[in-house]
Amino acid sequence: MENIKDKIEKLAKSLGKRVEDSDYVDYQTLRKHYEQKAQQDTQKLQQESKKKRIQAIHGKADLNPKWTFSNLVEDSEDVIEAVSIARSFIAAHDDPSWRESSAHMMIFYGDYGRGKSHIAGAIAHELIEQYETTVLYRQLSSLLEMRFFSYDFSAQDNVGQKFREINEELQNVDLLILDEVCVNETVLKKNTQSWLGSLLRQRMANKKNCILITNHNLAELEHALGNYCFESIKEYDTYKVRFSGPSRRRNITPKEAEPTRVSSYTPNQVK
Repeated sequence: MENIKDKIEKLAKSLGKRVEDSDYVDYQTLRKHYEQKAQQDTQKLQQESKKKRIQAIHGKADLNPKWTFSNLVEDSEDVIEAVSIARSFIAAHDDPSWRESSAHMMIFYGDYGRGKSHIAGAIAHELIEQYETTVLYRQLSSLLEMRFFSYDFSAQDNVGQKFREINEELQNVDLLILDEVCVNETVLKKNTQSWLGSLLRQRMANKKNCILITNHNLAELEHALGNYCFESIKEYDTYKVRFSGPSRRRNITPKEAEPTRVSSYTPNQVK
């Protein structure tokens, strides 16, 4: 029994055409070709869609684009150890049971300019790129200032609505980075302690992760946050990372004393 290919070849001969000029492709080959093309198109669309999602997450995160591991100088033991802990924290996201077990919190503490915010930002960038983790970076002082002004019911700039929207983001984002926690504060006001403690408890209940960055040591931080708020932190699976190396910020004032400039100007004297 003739198959379709044989029939096409016979027809080609009757028309005076060479068999090898026939454009016939069998069904299985044609189907395989179109399946491969469809798969390539689907993968391309998925890659483009993922790229757009990642760009959108970066846009909302408010991270410094320079805060990456490639820009970090590992020139002291505390930074090397912090990077090792950070990479372990990132790698743990591969394990669904780890992600679903509890909420995790990293506390970065130490003096100014030690690289705390940089490493926290590097963690965030990696999590966004690898796992499409939603991230929000905020300085606690700016949130508290906005919260204070949200009680001005006569304000015309919708600050109350803006704060409610941000507060919802603070509760729901996958990774919340709070920088400058209790900066220049010996102790937070009681109502602020309650608000922050409630926020952390709600995030812990929803298994949302946090990074807190502070210049206080742990004892000072506990005092500054108050018992209610600090007890909220204890509920997390907590990683404490101390930064004690040299400052990485450039000096503005010279190390050596500058000579005092003597002015030749003599003001008018009142006689």
